[in-house]
Amino acid sequence: MAVDLLGGVSAAQQETSAVQTSLGQEEFLKILLSQLQYQDPLKPLDNQQFLAQLAQFSTLAQTSQLNDRIDTLLNIQSATQSVGLIGRTVEVQSTVGDTAAVGVVSSLNFANGQLAINVKKADGEILTGVTLSQISVIR
Repeated sequence: MAVDLLGGVSAAQQETSAVQTSLGQEEFLKILLSQLQYQDPLKPLDNQQFLAQLAQFSTLAQTSQLNDRIDTLLNIQSATQSVGLIGRTVEVQSTVGDTAAVGVVSSLNFANGQLAINVKKADGEILTGVTLSQISVIR
């Protein structure tokens, strides 16, 4: 799950890093099973090599669980950071151009695990769906 932090990495950069680390448990298990299936019967896999590969698989599973927990922690941190913005004046960068809007954070929404901030401008217009990465200045 992608999390936007204040001044954080853009969603495109997060997707690029996720694509680069796409070898998961299923792929590793398929490779291990293929290796066992096509091994030479006259030269079976060395026990030490087999145990080393099983240890790698176990480490991969634990790393995956750790990544999931870190994602959860980042979501909690993002939510905690954003609660402190309620009532504060912020400058929001537009996704369309280089224009910025100034307003007061009026409320927060969580939809599908993603944070969306509502900012009320001085003219009464409400900007909805603002992410933390769009906020450039907090006053």
